[in-house]
Amino acid sequence: MRKGRAKRRPAAHAAVTLATPDASRAAPAAVLPLRSWLFVPGDSERKQDKALATQADAVIFDLEDSVTAGQLAHARELVRERLRGGARAGGPQPWVRVNAPPSGLMHTDLDAVCTDTTPAGIVLPKVSAAAEIADAAAYLEALERRLGRSAGSVRLLVIATETPRAVLSLPQLPAALGGSPLVSARLAGLTWGSEDLGAALGALGRRDADGALTFTFQLARTSCLLAAAALGVQAIDGVHTVLRDAPGLKRELADARRDGFSGKLAIHPEQVGPINAAFAPTSAEREHARRVVAAFAAVPGAGVASLDGQMVDRPHLLQAQRILAVARRDREKV
Repeated sequence: MRKGRAKRRPAAHAAVTLATPDASRAAPAAVLPLRSWLFVPGDSERKQDKALATQADAVIFDLEDSVTAGQLAHARELVRERLRGGARAGGPQPWVRVNAPPSGLMHTDLDAVCTDTTPAGIVLPKVSAAAEIADAAAYLEALERRLGRSAGSVRLLVIATETPRAVLSLPQLPAALGGSPLVSARLAGLTWGSEDLGAALGALGRRDADGALTFTFQLARTSCLLAAAALGVQAIDGVHTVLRDAPGLKRELADARRDGFSGKLAIHPEQVGPINAAFAPTSAEREHARRVVAAFAAVPGAGVASLDGQMVDRPHLLQAQRILAVARRDREKV
């Protein structure tokens, strides 16, 4: 995914853990999904200042596509100082996109920016196989141990569709990674991108005359969504590559929310507001969620409840708690 052309949950799984049958308990903030993930070049202090002042849930300091080889050392230095400065209260979580595992630069990126502190998470690009994700997780575990951090504290967001091999391997990811505590403890989500995949395929375009994704890119998007759901992690929609295109961004956001994505990558601060708004629960969703919680509160300890003549069970309660927790988080950020 080429940033600029197209390119955890504070530790978030898409599902919210219900500790007790008490329906009045809200979902913990630590498992809320992150909606807006804003890329910013790792070598631009000015753009970083602007990104960190937004309402993005996460700012991704980029050491990959937006940084030239000649600027990489400077970018690492700048990102390291940003991490040392810490995140402002209520501000974006700091994430870092490192160079791809096959590049030979990933370990050096991590060692350079994590000398005495760590980001909230790492964005792993151009992954083609489950083994590369497992290797990155193992390296992060060793890094956490060296710095005295809790195991799994640095999360992973994997860009899972940037090579043909990656798309073909997506159906195998849940089986390959789902049983690995090393990976599942830190995997926050999967996201998809079309720019690098299109270049690898030699595709002349990614959308048809009506603006819809062509079959191959729709397959990549859908495969990412399904794999994320099977793994129980966030599915993050790819970037809208046209800047200052509010109608186009709005259409993509409507499609993403309808289909089950819970966040979206951004490449400009102006995209953050619409993304956050699109993934915020509607008033109707909040009201229904409150009624689901109330229905369970009326039957303490029950695994099912009745609402408007229909049965609702634990998955409905978990979803309702998540909606209310997200709504509360959104109010607190305003």
